[in-house]
Amino acid sequence: MENVGKLIAELQEMQDNGYLSDALLRAAVRKLKESDSRYDWVGVYLLNHEAGELWLHNYVGAGTEHAKIPVGTGVCGTAVSEGQNQRIDDVSTVENYLSCDPDVKSEMVVLIRNASQIFGQIDVDSKQKAAFSEEDEFEVKMIADKLAEQIAIERA
Repeated sequence: MENVGKLIAELQEMQDNGYLSDALLRAAVRKLKESDSRYDWVGVYLLNHEAGELWLHNYVGAGTEHAKIPVGTGVCGTAVSEGQNQRIDDVSTVENYLSCDPDVKSEMVVLIRNASQIFGQIDVDSKQKAAFSEEDEFEVKMIADKLAEQIAIERA
């Protein structure tokens, strides 16, 4: 992704100017989607601990019927249940995969977390197999960490 530093600086400026996490989450999703042609769908799910579900906050891309995802289900739910980011080169190999678009071939989920506390995740789908590298994951994690910083401030 080009200009990850620029996006983080923009998010920091928004934070400094008093924008809340809702605005930062929306900006991050929009800018991430625009940043790379491999990113066909980008969204944020926030974790509802009480319900044990991920709730769709916002997204850019084709519509989805998965507004709520149980923890442990699909790539998104697995990321939370295992407490680890997910990079899936071929979604057809995932037994409990939740398909939103039959053309999606790979998926990357990066947790929005503060230490062990998971707030949610950034979910990126691609119509290309093996679309995401370790570097892509690292860059999206930098953005997720900036979002987690704001969410932690608001929930303190």
